[in-house]
Amino acid sequence: MKKDFLAISDYPSQELQDLLDLAEELKAEWKSGGNKPILQGKVLAMIFQKPSLRTRVSFDMAMRHLGGDALYLSPAEIGLGKRESIADVARVISGYVQAVMARVFAHEHVVELAKWSSIPVINGLSDYNHPCQAMADALTIQEEFGTLKGINVTYVGDGNNVAVSLMHVCAKLGANFTIANPEGYDMPAESIAEARKFAAESGSALAFLRDPHEAVKGAQVIYTDTWTSMGQEAEAARRAKVFPPYQVNAALVAEAAPEAIVMHCLPAHRGQEITDEVADGPHSRLFPQAHNRLHAQKAILAQLLG
Repeated sequence: MKKDFLAISDYPSQELQDLLDLAEELKAEWKSGGNKPILQGKVLAMIFQKPSLRTRVSFDMAMRHLGGDALYLSPAEIGLGKRESIADVARVISGYVQAVMARVFAHEHVVELAKWSSIPVINGLSDYNHPCQAMADALTIQEEFGTLKGINVTYVGDGNNVAVSLMHVCAKLGANFTIANPEGYDMPAESIAEARKFAAESGSALAFLRDPHEAVKGAQVIYTDTWTSMGQEAEAARRAKVFPPYQVNAALVAEAAPEAIVMHCLPAHRGQEITDEVADGPHSRLFPQAHNRLHAQKAILAQLLG
């Protein structure tokens, strides 16, 4: 396992599968009475440039479940690269704690943090990708279907950081990945090129479409995310005009496979990218998926620190 957890694309397929299997084991162990304190005496520093519910609470509780501790550092306390250089922050904090999780705007900030840190750095979200979310997504799909191999996953909406990591984990683990997004909202070309390479190795099929109705045909997983991510607020009005045809509603879900599950990384803007009827309906796995952040991240922490 590498020193850091920055991107799905950094890991061989087998290591990702091993992480998922470990997450399932740790989840089962926790449900049957609690996890062993394998990270006793270890502290995770959590650096936030963006507000958070799931990332903050799930990492904090993951460390507690495994016998360690977590330290929250708010945007006002550090000011990564503003009050102090990232290189200096990395070298100082490496002497205090055993690992860092950073939730940042610019991907290069978490990459630089890892470069200068002598301890593991985990990407808790960047503008390029969201690898911890993708591991929770993959865990949710594996729990539902027993495997990712050959499962048809369709992402509907903006080709954002969540879509990139989801595409990469699908391509690495053999799930067929389809995205339907409006023109001008594609994923970065280099991330698509990487996914094609991974898919060629795993046998995964990739499809890049504009029509959400075509995209969900045969889908066993329908995934969506907010139309406007944090940091894109200035684009909200324009996006609100472009994305309504991409809403995940009951009519769209009815066009997918009967066993289809619906996923969303949250927070959801109900009535925009997803309707209440779907978010709270029988196909929804929104909350088990959110809870799986805890267990997927436990596996990552156990591997990096155990």
